[in-house]
Amino acid sequence: MENLYNYLCTIFFVFLIVKLLTSKKQNLPPTPFSLPIIGHFHLLKPPLYKALATLLSKYGPILFLRVGSRRILVVSSPSAVEECLSKNDVIFANRPRTMAGDIFMYNQRAFVWASYGPLWRNLRRVNVVEVLSSFGVQKFSSVREEEVGNAVHRLFQSSAVNGGVSPKVDMKYLFGLLTMNVIMKVTSGKCGVEAAGAAGDDEDAEKMSFQEFRSLFFPSLGTNICDFFPVLKWIGFRGIEKGLKEIHRRRDEYLQKLVDGVRSKSDREKNSSFIGKLLSLQEEDPNFFTDEIIRSMALIMFIAGTETTAITMEWAMSLLLNHPAAMEKVRAEIVDNVGHEHMLNDSDLAKLPYLHCVVNETLRLYPPAPVLLPHYSSEDCTVGGYDVPKGTLLIVNVWAIHRDPSLWADPTEFKPERFEARLEEKEGSKFLPFGLGRRACPGATMSTRLVLLALGAAIQCFEWKNVGSGEVDMTPGAGQALSKATPLEAICSPRPGLMKLLSQM
Repeated sequence: MENLYNYLCTIFFVFLIVKLLTSKKQNLPPTPFSLPIIGHFHLLKPPLYKALATLLSKYGPILFLRVGSRRILVVSSPSAVEECLSKNDVIFANRPRTMAGDIFMYNQRAFVWASYGPLWRNLRRVNVVEVLSSFGVQKFSSVREEEVGNAVHRLFQSSAVNGGVSPKVDMKYLFGLLTMNVIMKVTSGKCGVEAAGAAGDDEDAEKMSFQEFRSLFFPSLGTNICDFFPVLKWIGFRGIEKGLKEIHRRRDEYLQKLVDGVRSKSDREKNSSFIGKLLSLQEEDPNFFTDEIIRSMALIMFIAGTETTAITMEWAMSLLLNHPAAMEKVRAEIVDNVGHEHMLNDSDLAKLPYLHCVVNETLRLYPPAPVLLPHYSSEDCTVGGYDVPKGTLLIVNVWAIHRDPSLWADPTEFKPERFEARLEEKEGSKFLPFGLGRRACPGATMSTRLVLLALGAAIQCFEWKNVGSGEVDMTPGAGQALSKATPLEAICSPRPGLMKLLSQM
């Protein structure tokens, strides 16, 4: 055994010396001291966005890290982001190869995780044209309005059997159920989870179904430790790969049932959903629009359109409960511009600029993705005067940018008026809740419309107050998406001026 250790040490030092002698000297960005083998892994404690922000505050807005076999560039300034995602946009337009990307994303063929090239361009074009264009967003406005109306009706019924005051409302569940049903209808033309009928077992069964949906579609699709230390994959570390494959198998079966269900409908019914449109394209080009491609595109709709949208709604309502003056300002705006004759609809949103400011400020303080999905450099380039080698992961720390005191006055304070007074705050790369460049989220408009509509309708129709006498706990969770550590619970009662309208729904 002692001889084995000696051999390993000799090999390691020979490898190190050869690497030092043959490597070309590069002007790399600032980097902390690293440990052998693991590099800077020990510095990246959860939550990742805070650990990276701490390092960036010490070493500057451009940081170079090594974790196992991977090189990582971390940026947290608008100029560096612009240089990466505008000037060098094509170079950083790829995604890194990951275990989850291979398994969940159909061997990197889903457009969110596909490599930049013809496949990615075709997939993105179909998504944008059929669902996420201005026409597509308007086309599905009736779906958003219907499901928001259903959510409001459930709240009204709940309060009606409780003396005009609702029992505690689980806002994470309410908003999650709403967004899930909207995306399910847009994608497949059917409801995702039926509204609970009677209380008790039926409601529990609905929640179980909701939880199953979340567990099926929202495990992380990013990186895990095996992506940085490939030897762990070879030895089946903690059964990670096996677990991902089992989730993918269950998910794929579910998606194929959705595709087959839409395929069995009439042509008229098919045209009302995204999958139906893809099936019509399949008839024209079956070699490209295979069932696997259709499943992958439906999958992205669920992953990208549900959880992040619901999280934003929950944060926005939490902030408004802690800032009642802002809540009243939103309500006054709705009363003045919409009134009590009809429930807020999609066409009313343009008349509610302060509501838009509230949502923008929520996205600034609590971006659903505090670090953007990683990019991957396809060739050598320079960023901020530093050399960035080919094959480097790029991580944009949105959370750090959104709370940078050099960019935002009172950056940790909830001040929707900052967007009201200076519309240019949204411009450039200092406000990045949906990313920037070619890989920016194409569903930003669709998602924001749903958040505005749901939040506005809830405030228009109900009076809201926190459970208990204190403020809502605003402690973030430690996950990749910036969800609340403590799910929001609130109490609502129908507004007197809306009783007639609510009773007729």
